[in-house]
Amino acid sequence: QVYIAESGGGLVQPGGSLRLSCAASGFILNSYPVGWFRQVPGKERQGMSCISSDDGSIKVYEDSVKGRFTISSDNAKNTVELQMDNLKPEDTGVYYCAIHRTYRSCNLRADYYDIWGQGTQVTVSS
Repeated sequence: QVYIAESGGGLVQPGGSLRLSCAASGFILNSYPVGWFRQVPGKERQGMSCISSDDGSIKVYEDSVKGRFTISSDNAKNTVELQMDNLKPEDTGVYYCAIHRTYRSCNLRADYYDIWGQGTQVTVSS
């Protein structure tokens, strides 16, 4: 069975950190570009970061998370991880990872991706 799944969400205070993981089953995750998205109630999924396939040489960040979030690929674990530091209340939402199966590059458009995980909740609150 081929699927991806997120983990690592939780409740954290402002200024804290979380590390999200996107794990693949049934295929090699770094064969495809991977994107991380956030969704809040009533709004569309918004791209936070993405990494290109193979060597992961292309990494893209949404402006509001630049300098705070870091995306990386762990080939040994077959995961793509999103390190989130200095979290703010506006980072709250359900975080999804997704893959695109045709091209190697990545972008922050949700409609570019065609396989999605089930999401993990991140809540930043004091």
